[in-house]
Amino acid sequence: MDFSRDSEKVKHVGFVSTRLAGTDGVSLEVAKWADVIEAEGIKCFYFAGELDRPEDRSYLAEEAHFTHPDIEEINRRCFGVTTRDRATSQKIRQIKSKLKDHLYAFIKECRIDLLIPENALTIPMNIPLGLAITEVLVETGIPAVAHHHDFYWERDRFITNAVPDYLNTAFPPNLHSIQHTVINSFADEQLSLRTGISAFICPNVMDFDNPPPPVDDYASDVRAALGVEEDELFVLQPTRVVRRKGIEHAIELVHRLGMKAKLVISHASGDEGDTYEQRLKEYSKLMNVNTVFVPDIINEKRGLTDDGRKVYTLGDVYPHADLVTYPSLFEGFGNAFLEAVYYRKPIVVNTYSIYTKDIRPKGFSAIELDGYVTKASIEKTRKVLEDPELCKSMVDQNYEVAKRFFSYSFLRRRLKSYMIEHSWFNG
Repeated sequence: MDFSRDSEKVKHVGFVSTRLAGTDGVSLEVAKWADVIEAEGIKCFYFAGELDRPEDRSYLAEEAHFTHPDIEEINRRCFGVTTRDRATSQKIRQIKSKLKDHLYAFIKECRIDLLIPENALTIPMNIPLGLAITEVLVETGIPAVAHHHDFYWERDRFITNAVPDYLNTAFPPNLHSIQHTVINSFADEQLSLRTGISAFICPNVMDFDNPPPPVDDYASDVRAALGVEEDELFVLQPTRVVRRKGIEHAIELVHRLGMKAKLVISHASGDEGDTYEQRLKEYSKLMNVNTVFVPDIINEKRGLTDDGRKVYTLGDVYPHADLVTYPSLFEGFGNAFLEAVYYRKPIVVNTYSIYTKDIRPKGFSAIELDGYVTKASIEKTRKVLEDPELCKSMVDQNYEVAKRFFSYSFLRRRLKSYMIEHSWFNG
């Protein structure tokens, strides 16, 4: 991948986001892009309000985080209302100026040749950061590839707002120095219709060229740690506990299977409150489904809890699952779908729009829910679970399809071909 600018190869790339830490979709995709880019001999550096990247490649700016108290206050004053007071505008300008200083320092200290804003010019979780990035790009002319995951018009909570001027300016900005990339075809269409900006589609990927390693000694006791009995079906819901994940469908599915089973939900509710989690617990009790929430022992890194229990990664957990449920109502793409395919697990998926348009047509075989659990979906699930040859045929087919369309090698080809097409990048 020969990134070049004015006939000089790009040597240092800077990723910029609100948070680059943990297992959220943006952080995971940045790691994958960085793997592909660094394989070409280019160094990657990271700018965010929270970081778990190598310290010598990281620049921490606390105000860049969407949970910074000042940013949370700005968001409370700007969304769900239609006017903002003068003090809020002044606060936005003040933090924007401070973040610009940080960005200039980051570019200088790390000798950045190319910036990759990761969702920071897409969803307005941090308005000052988006404005700061935009102004730095205008003032420096440094090339940028804006990687968009979730646009503000895709989230109800941002529709009513008092910042249309800022949204039109920076979410995303229409600058000659920026090339835009989106993760699905719907986003590409809406970006073009709403802003006139053209983009290229680069879906989320996994390293399908390198299958997962066998279960090691550390992860050998996962089922026991999760309380899954030997004769019990292990159903994994590998998502956060938020409404759009449609987890009540997974509960209904397990209930209607009529098999001894445990539904394991891997992640916490995060910053969206615990009302939905309480609803799921009540529904599980009503449906007589053994549902457990285990975010305390599943994390991005192995370790120990405060009371001495082992902490596992999702990669430790997936190999032990018998079935993965992913009944989301809406997704920007669908990392959990690819993860289930990577670990060769049968998957129950709701036919959310991106799956229907961008994923299923590639040739995947899944147990599908069209908005609700049906008798046919229950029968297909039971058949897959009871027929090992059918299950193996399904998961092997899915792996080969994903290897062709959603692998690191696909990402490498897509980035290389796209960037060489532009005058900044010469092959």
